[in-house]
Amino acid sequence: MNIAMIGAGAMGSLFGSLLAGAGVSVTLLDIRQDHVDAVERHGLTVEKGGRRLTVRIPATTDPEAIGPVDLALVFVKSTHTDAAAQTAVRLAGSTGWVLTLQNGMGNADILAKALEPARVVAGTTSHGATFLQPGAIRHAGAGETVIGPWSAAGMSAAEAIADVFNRAGIPTRAVADVHAVLWAKLFVNVGINAITALTGIKNGQLLDLKQTRDLAREAVNEAVAVARARGISIQGDPVETVFRTAEATGPNRSSMGQDVDQRRLTEITAINGYIVRTANDAGIAVPVNRALTALIETLQAHYRA
Repeated sequence: MNIAMIGAGAMGSLFGSLLAGAGVSVTLLDIRQDHVDAVERHGLTVEKGGRRLTVRIPATTDPEAIGPVDLALVFVKSTHTDAAAQTAVRLAGSTGWVLTLQNGMGNADILAKALEPARVVAGTTSHGATFLQPGAIRHAGAGETVIGPWSAAGMSAAEAIADVFNRAGIPTRAVADVHAVLWAKLFVNVGINAITALTGIKNGQLLDLKQTRDLAREAVNEAVAVARARGISIQGDPVETVFRTAEATGPNRSSMGQDVDQRRLTEITAINGYIVRTANDAGIAVPVNRALTALIETLQAHYRA
């Protein structure tokens, strides 16, 4: 399978390195010229558990240099999904598949409008990565990847991709109802990301104070109410899942927290903001998510002030 990574930040580079290290044909595509140049000249350095591994992998800023691929894997920030969708259309041609493992909601919908929904696969991953410098990342944590078709006709594509990933040492499971999987991941992001970004705390510190736990609980419960109104299947207790995730990733700074630290645009519109928009359509009050969204939007609007 010939694969292109659209977005070669921390996660795109991580998946690219894992696949390339297993002999899969992969090309990294990214807008950062310094990162692309470093990978081309010296290879991609992956740090894990105090050890460093260098993987040779092609990288470019020009999608025209890649040509048709069997799979375009989208790892850009949700704010860039529209542009990535047009790139995916060119790279996937008339027969290739497109997989999104991005944070937040709405990304698969955008991709499905750009090409046939049956060729769109979506999912989540428990892998974690940090961008260290051009040409170098840290593999911060490993876990299962779960993917599924955006339309019922795409199950064979999801299974084929899962097979390639598993053979490359990326534990992956294909499921029929990926919408429920994406909502479960959204609950975690809703409960952790904005709160940690606004307060400057790490994930585990969300559990230190009752008032912080209560805030996260209220945000997640609002999201659960919206999901139920949409007919989404919910497994277990989403609030407890958020707390377990915060504990398991205790030393980590959330992705939104890292964005705020680096004064970058966040994915708030695809996370808490998505809850607000969907709640409006359903006539459900979500005051906590509305406040968290407004605060992050205010913060990032004044980065240069």
